[in-house]
Amino acid sequence: MKIGAVLSTTGLAEYLGAPEKRTLELWVDAINAAGGVGGEKLNLIVHDDGGDPETARKLTERLVGQDKVAAVIGGTTTATTLAMIPVVEAAQVPFVSLAGAVQIVEPVRKWVFKTPHTDRMACEKIFADLKRRKLTTIAIVSGTDAFGRSMREQCVKAAPSAGITVAHEEIYGPADTDVSAQMAALKRKPGLQAVVVAGHGQGPAIVTRAYRQAGLTLPLYQSHGVASKQFIALAGPAAEGVRLPAAPLLVADKLADGDPQKAVLQEYAKTWQQKTGQPVSAFGGHAYDGLMLVVDAAKRAGGFDPAKLRDALEATRGHVGTGGIVTMSPTDHTGLDLSALRMLEIRKGDWVLLSEQGS
Repeated sequence: MKIGAVLSTTGLAEYLGAPEKRTLELWVDAINAAGGVGGEKLNLIVHDDGGDPETARKLTERLVGQDKVAAVIGGTTTATTLAMIPVVEAAQVPFVSLAGAVQIVEPVRKWVFKTPHTDRMACEKIFADLKRRKLTTIAIVSGTDAFGRSMREQCVKAAPSAGITVAHEEIYGPADTDVSAQMAALKRKPGLQAVVVAGHGQGPAIVTRAYRQAGLTLPLYQSHGVASKQFIALAGPAAEGVRLPAAPLLVADKLADGDPQKAVLQEYAKTWQQKTGQPVSAFGGHAYDGLMLVVDAAKRAGGFDPAKLRDALEATRGHVGTGGIVTMSPTDHTGLDLSALRMLEIRKGDWVLLSEQGS
């Protein structure tokens, strides 16, 4: 049975899309080696959109129109996902997005699901950590890409009820290489207690380096859009002390033995590292979850009929993935709550799992 994927394996979102593609390939091979799904082998068709929404739309049209795939996984970024949605809706093919913005699933769309935690959840998790540290006045630095804009909007909306004041804002473009002017503006702003960056790809690393170069010492937060060792490599020593909410996959070995996700996370991490020699990223985990949700739904649906597959996806209950324990419903096509995100801090080039009873 054909499963389609449109991913950003080149371009500015490459470090998200590349592990997504490799994950899908590795686990489809493993599933087929074990006999497939209900005795049926999976035929994975992957296309690279280069991060361009129009390309993503056209490739999705090819998948559903020519290749007749039973489901589509992908949309590495919010922008490419939003371009793909009208195509899968018109074709009535289940679509599992790997992007973060809440607008992908709100309002709920019949054929559209997603695996990552939403940007709203990221804001709420960051704000809870800020409150534990008694930090309430912040600046937001957001990317002008679709995810950056969406997360900025969600953080601004969530701030008042969380007791957080957004006292200043700056923006940057995804391809910007110089953000020194924005950092200088932050430095001039009195009363700030912390800074939150909303973005993904290379931009947040450039912001982080410029932040330290400007001599800023306020606590710095990033989103789950940088949940990869590649961010640490790109930001270099400037990443020290940065906090972010992320999937527990990054700290699988640091979880308590009784954690219900630990076995799944360790198995993914072990396989990934053995096959690739690379550290895990949350983005590969999102793709793993997307594939396994489709496979689990196909088993319960008795096959890959798109309508039955969609219904089974929506009926997912207690599915243990790398991002959390997923329970979908007709009103929730992500199926994760805030406990699925963990607060991490970067120390000496690695992830440290923070206690949420105190910081």
